Amino acid sequence: MKIAVLSDLHFGYAYNSELENDSFDNAEEAIDKALDSDLILICGDVFDIRAPKTTTWAKSLKILSKPLLKENPGTKFVSCSKELKEISKRTLSHMPVIAINGNHERLTRGEQNTVEALENAGILIHLHLNTIVFEKDGIKVAIHGMSSVPERYAKDVLYQWNPQPVKDCFNILVFHQNIEPFVYSPIEPPSLNISNLPKGFDMIIDGHIHTHTMEQLGNTKLVLPGSTVITQFQRSESEIEKAMVQIIVGKDASVDFIPLETVRKFFYEEINLNGIPVQDVVEKKINDLLFSKSFTKKPVIRIRLTGKEILNDKELNSIVNRYVNKSVVVFAKDIESPEVTQSIELLRNLKEQKLSVEEIGLYILKKNLDELNFETSFDYHDIFALLSEDETDTAFNMLVGEQRSLSQFGR
Repeated sequence: MKIAVLSDLHFGYAYNSELENDSFDNAEEAIDKALDSDLILICGDVFDIRAPKTTTWAKSLKILSKPLLKENPGTKFVSCSKELKEISKRTLSHMPVIAINGNHERLTRGEQNTVEALENAGILIHLHLNTIVFEKDGIKVAIHGMSSVPERYAKDVLYQWNPQPVKDCFNILVFHQNIEPFVYSPIEPPSLNISNLPKGFDMIIDGHIHTHTMEQLGNTKLVLPGSTVITQFQRSESEIEKAMVQIIVGKDASVDFIPLETVRKFFYEEINLNGIPVQDVVEKKINDLLFSKSFTKKPVIRIRLTGKEILNDKELNSIVNRYVNKSVVVFAKDIESPEVTQSIELLRNLKEQKLSVEEIGLYILKKNLDELNFETSFDYHDIFALLSEDETDTAFNMLVGEQRSLSQFGR
């Protein structure tokens, strides 16, 4: 059985910018390459935000519906630990697509996320603490899926679920979590690590981490498919090309990373400023990267500037504008200053307190609003929840006093 694995498509990333089509272009190539498989598995973060815009939905559905235009390659549905929706017969009668949701789609308890919405439309089958089994040519594959949960709960949720390998099957366990030492963000420490993962599975696949790799853990293969689009713009994403994963299950299992050709080229450079004129050294670096090369899409060049120099943003913006027809230049500054040092110290203290991402975000929001002398007639938790759900207009109305509570909006 041939299984195509995709992860972290991030549909809608960089909306209304020069990079806004990258997530769609790359995912479409990945889906097209996956159509000769027997089964497609998507490991979370299909969308970039919890409430995608209508244009994002339109472009995404056009791509995700492609498997529905292909006849079932002979993949037989055997069983599922949850009761499937009637409309799920549509995806099962064509190219089956199985997915978990990632942290970017996670909503509050009781609300349906975007991946569940795709299941309601018959585009795919959504798994969370569920197992589904398929068979082809006498080979059975069991996929055990745990959608993203807050990192601090992941270990407990996994232990309570307690998935068990299905007899006479090739068993795949799928996550969208930090798994130490593979950590996407160190702000919220992972509760899962490779030593406390359940035993007996033939393969464990983890989304969330944006660079791909594979490790052998005893008899288990740990596969990180990586993202199909560059979103973090870290050095690692400039060194490892984006890919989709192809797994072939027979007497043994092979794993291949299939490069994506439509991905925009990304360069990451660091420049230490030690009395060198910023413009001279930066432009030389950009020219060296672009010289005698041709690109189908304008490359992204991220330059991290370090040192003790005082930088003129106007000068940096002029460099960005000077290369606007050849590349997308992005600057990041690690310049030492009292303000920067103070901010770093604040984040370090918050990290040492082992706070969650939500707790850190709430703390920073409250601190900023207090410094701006906002009145406290509203609940900071309500404001933070609204901003998290992209309801900025309602949050603004509460901040400026045009609205006193969420009850006016039926919340």
